[in-house]
Amino acid sequence: MAPNMMLLRVLAFLLLSSFSFALRGSSWQQNQCQINRITAHEPTQRVQSEGGYSEFWDFNKDEFQCAGVSFHRHTVQARGMMLPAYHNSPLLVYVVQGQGYYGIMISGCPETFESSQQSLGEGGGEKRFRDRHQRIGHFRKGDIIAVPAGAPHWFYNNADEELVVVVLQDNANSANQLDQNPRSFFLAGNPQGTQEKHQRYREEHGGSTRGQHEFGNVFQGLDVETLAEVFGVDQETARKLRSEDDSRGAIIRIEKGLHVIKPPFGEEEHEGRYGENGLEETMCSAKLRENIDNPARADVYNPRAGRFSTVNSLTLPILSFIRLSAARGVLHKHAIMAPHWYVNAHDIVYVTRGELRVQIVNHLGQAVFNDRLREGQVVVVPHNFAVVKQAGEEGAEWVSFNTNENAMINTLSGRTSALRGLPVAVIANAYQISEKEAEKLKFSRRETFLFSGSGRSYRGGRAESA
Repeated sequence: MAPNMMLLRVLAFLLLSSFSFALRGSSWQQNQCQINRITAHEPTQRVQSEGGYSEFWDFNKDEFQCAGVSFHRHTVQARGMMLPAYHNSPLLVYVVQGQGYYGIMISGCPETFESSQQSLGEGGGEKRFRDRHQRIGHFRKGDIIAVPAGAPHWFYNNADEELVVVVLQDNANSANQLDQNPRSFFLAGNPQGTQEKHQRYREEHGGSTRGQHEFGNVFQGLDVETLAEVFGVDQETARKLRSEDDSRGAIIRIEKGLHVIKPPFGEEEHEGRYGENGLEETMCSAKLRENIDNPARADVYNPRAGRFSTVNSLTLPILSFIRLSAARGVLHKHAIMAPHWYVNAHDIVYVTRGELRVQIVNHLGQAVFNDRLREGQVVVVPHNFAVVKQAGEEGAEWVSFNTNENAMINTLSGRTSALRGLPVAVIANAYQISEKEAEKLKFSRRETFLFSGSGRSYRGGRAESA
């Protein structure tokens, strides 16, 4: 390898490492997590739009405040589009159902997608561009999509079934220089008007508007004359940017379908590959999507129990910049995920199918949650709290969002657990049992992470939180 090339690669590595270290250091903060009771949460706010509806969980709840996150769910009808918007903090999106395509605009990146037509004039042939825009990607069920803070983005449902996505917003991320309230800045539409009507309805019917996610069209705060001048358009067009009379909401419906320049499905899978210049990737070419539903890519697979898949900065490098990761769990009937804790992250769990019995224990040895988590519910497992999950009669599936780009798990039982690493004599003396009993306790489970279960412990679970 040429000396200059080697030097460039070393410098690139040091630059990326220094940036990553600085990002972690500047964002480190000790949240107040004095949690004695954890509950399963459902959305408290629903905003209806022309092409679907959005639901928001109350981010003022203690668990969400502790983790520094908020949680949303969007349901988009066929030929529905979520209007372009950006947020004050990064997002991780999981596609629960459906498919479509999306655009994420990164500031300063080139317009790499373009269409043109040949126009013949007196001077001969002339190529005229009809449209140019930043790249568009496809998505499908099981995809994780990373959206950097401040990056405008939109989603479109091109299928016949409803599109359902859940979104984690990391409000405590260092990219957010505001407070920890989630904010959405729309570039079109009048979603604030729709939200205000929803709030008035709740107030009239005795509902609370506490913990409401706030959003609005940024152009509405600029006067028409300024908009006309900066865009070089007439005032009528500038007035339409403000969308004050638009009652469609944040999700609109495009009856004739959305026709844009996009690659055939699958071709964008090659984006973000390492180049020959030593740099891992640039923000403009970074891969933003990874599917974690494919059983073939599972990190842990037990045919009798289920599977567990992760996506982190090693499989999706953009996550090293937004400092988030995710996991997908699938358990068969009564199967158990070994008791464990996250070494370096909070764990936000959303059940996508079936029912999970979840037990969470704090540092005082208190069960702060012992309940059954149903489809559509969210529970927050704080950093270092021990947790065990067991599937119900129909099995269970969930997606987890973690507040670290490389979330690490330690287990309490199984082949790679903390107890398995202890000498038999230490176990015997610690628990006041014989060495024979200690040996059985240490070696009884040969599985690593996912265990088949009898169902006895599931049936013994309480119906309410501890």
